[in-house]
Amino acid sequence: MTMHQTLDPARRVAAPPRATRIQFMAADDKDLLRAARELTKGLGEAKPWIYWPDMLLSAGMGYAAIAVTILSESLVMQLAAGLVGALALYRALMFIHELTHIHRDALPGFRTGWNLIVGIPLLTPSFMYEGVHTIHHKRTQYGTEADPEYLPLALMKPWSLPLFVIVAILAPVALIIRAAVLVPLGVLIPAVRRLTWERFSALQINPKFRRRPPEGDFAKRVRWQEAGVFVWAWTLIASTFVFGWRPLAIALCIVSLTALLNQLRTLVAHLWENEGEPMTVTAQFLDSVNVPPPGLAAEIWAPVGLRYHALHHLMPSMPYHDLPEAHRRLARALGTGSTYESANHPGMLVLVARIARSTMGKRA
Repeated sequence: MTMHQTLDPARRVAAPPRATRIQFMAADDKDLLRAARELTKGLGEAKPWIYWPDMLLSAGMGYAAIAVTILSESLVMQLAAGLVGALALYRALMFIHELTHIHRDALPGFRTGWNLIVGIPLLTPSFMYEGVHTIHHKRTQYGTEADPEYLPLALMKPWSLPLFVIVAILAPVALIIRAAVLVPLGVLIPAVRRLTWERFSALQINPKFRRRPPEGDFAKRVRWQEAGVFVWAWTLIASTFVFGWRPLAIALCIVSLTALLNQLRTLVAHLWENEGEPMTVTAQFLDSVNVPPPGLAAEIWAPVGLRYHALHHLMPSMPYHDLPEAHRRLARALGTGSTYESANHPGMLVLVARIARSTMGKRA
């Protein structure tokens, strides 16, 4: 029996073309959840022959583009190479999201390799996401004050949106200060160590979130990754005495653009309309965003499967390379007017405009 037959259209929760805030308290759509389980059988195995070349090629292109930008004397070449470098490093960096969800035995050596090639050189080791991002997926914590990756941006004041985006430009400098200053001070001063871990060790957007101390094997990974970023941060600083400030300044500008791109993606990853109430799985799905094909732009600003962010919230452990096929199966089976279709949006500009219009109802 096919899924077309097992899913009764009469039982399907009718949904308007776009989710509205009142839907976020709706009961779970059982057909949607069942379809997510049944239609994706045969998918879900992380394939090393996809992960490794993708990550290595992205990182290699990014670092090569930084070198071209530094060495070139042509402004046009510098701008072009800088843009390529920011986009390539952005894709390489987004594998940190995959590391938090794949089984620890699925890709032997990939976590260590990614940290040595991408995480530590960009001063963003995997511990800054591991153990934090999973809270964002917890049924009872998503969208609440306990969620490190959620703010009701659509319900905040208009000035909050540009501030949210622009602050990302300062991320590379902040990461150098963290690794070069706060980490070694924390070794000597317990209060600094506690503050650095609780407030400045996670890729979070919720200022109220406080991180718990690491334990067990995770604590061991934190120690060697912290040592790595400390050494690398001071290597970058020391390089200015040999090569001057220009190479480091150029590299920081490129990484700042990478951080800005990621912040823009974060801005449209959800509708941000929850006011702190616990939400059903379907409600979390509707508060999240898919930007499916045919548009190609989303592959650039939401790489490594992040254009299927709503689908990811239905199936967090699904590898990024299987999300397009999972989306095709669900879209085909559930059809027009389904709850699944309600999470699909046309692009970044439409989503930014939606959030901006919502904030306009708030006094500045």
